[in-house]
Amino acid sequence: MSDAHVFDDRPCFLGEGPLWHPEREQLFWFDIIGRTLLTRKGSETGAWTFEDMVSAAGWIDKDNLLIASETALLKLNIETREREVVAALDLGEELRTNDGRADPWGGFWFSSMGKKAEKDAGAIYRFYRGKVTKLFSFITIPNAICFSPDRTLAYFADTDRGIVKRVALDAETGAPVGEPELHLDLASEGLNPDGAVTDAEGNMWLAQWGAGRVAVYDPSGKLLKAVSVGAPHTSCPAFGGADFSTLYCTTAREGLDAERLAAHPDSGHVFFAEGVGRGRPEPAVIV
Repeated sequence: MSDAHVFDDRPCFLGEGPLWHPEREQLFWFDIIGRTLLTRKGSETGAWTFEDMVSAAGWIDKDNLLIASETALLKLNIETREREVVAALDLGEELRTNDGRADPWGGFWFSSMGKKAEKDAGAIYRFYRGKVTKLFSFITIPNAICFSPDRTLAYFADTDRGIVKRVALDAETGAPVGEPELHLDLASEGLNPDGAVTDAEGNMWLAQWGAGRVAVYDPSGKLLKAVSVGAPHTSCPAFGGADFSTLYCTTAREGLDAERLAAHPDSGHVFFAEGVGRGRPEPAVIV
């Protein structure tokens, strides 16, 4: 039995990138393959469709989001629906963006990957002070971009290899310092680390593709608990709600045949679980 319940029942083929906007108290998320940004606040829903695949977002101010698409970082005005290119991206026709999250310095980390998950085709980038810099290469499916609350570490995963890495950050600029180190090795357990977020205590809440759950690891990498979700392909969590004690999680229908979809009809929906942990607001992106 699932610990989480359906928050929004619009099915996404590849749901990803949930973002709780702290000033609007509103959840946004993506259907990457559907090239769509979706939102819900109470009973009110909305959606924006794009020419390219879109996958991750940060909030700039009350009315504007930064959107990672396969060809650019875009500024989207939520109210007017106007779009403006903030930074052009030259990823290549066979690549798209995937995971992404704002860092505590006002930067925005985002990843790229092959549209067919080609081996080692992906990378992680950072947008900071108007410039896009490639940070790490040779990653097949980059995910789990998140940051420790004390601002000392960044985390990221390669879902294909079943590993999560950590890297130290410069206290002044937030730039990576040194080489990434192994944080979690889940390959032996057959687990696929997908999107992640850290809570107020520094624990990592890690969606595990194929396992139908969000697993919680303390800063040392010890498994604390797991929140079950009624869809096997959990893709990314986010904390929201008035006190950030509601866990949201996107899911996907991708990779499920007719038999598994019939067994898990809520696949592709967004789920929520109340009171399972305590997150914190995402920092704004400085454009």
